[in-house]
Amino acid sequence: MSLDLSGAGHAPCIRAEDAGSRHERASIRAVNTAGFGRSDEADLVDNLRANRYALASLVAELDGDIVGHIMFSRMSIQSSRGFIPAAALAPIAVLPEYQRRGIGSVLIRRGLEFLRAAGESIVIVLGHPDYYPRFGFSPEKARQLLSPFPPEAFMALELTPGALDGISGSVVYPPPFGI
Repeated sequence: MSLDLSGAGHAPCIRAEDAGSRHERASIRAVNTAGFGRSDEADLVDNLRANRYALASLVAELDGDIVGHIMFSRMSIQSSRGFIPAAALAPIAVLPEYQRRGIGSVLIRRGLEFLRAAGESIVIVLGHPDYYPRFGFSPEKARQLLSPFPPEAFMALELTPGALDGISGSVVYPPPFGI
């Protein structure tokens, strides 16, 4: 995939956030606030990190500046087999001046690679039904999962083929989501 970074001349560096860096946390907060035009998602990131629900938090960096961020956190599916672990993709943000240039796609792909390597099997996302299927997310895969969200925007991805076979039940998000 090629990135149109309008003069930047190179692709962003995708790496794990340095959660111990106050400056980096502030930059991630700024990206989420600017990307969504409000602080709700930035507050969510702070709460997920503080309460140790984050599984992966990656940043996109260009010329030493953080221009994008994605977080995956622990969630589960309450099924007849007990609680099945899953990862929630939320939020993902890119600074407005860098949007629509492929940075979000790179963050998602690298995040999914990280989760697969870490042994995760299921990822859940609430998102635009025209965007997330390109990464393998499917409303059909989430059909047996009960959630308060519109079925066309509630999607699942199996990082391990067959991970959702025979699984039905309610999704359980960590408390910072307020769901």
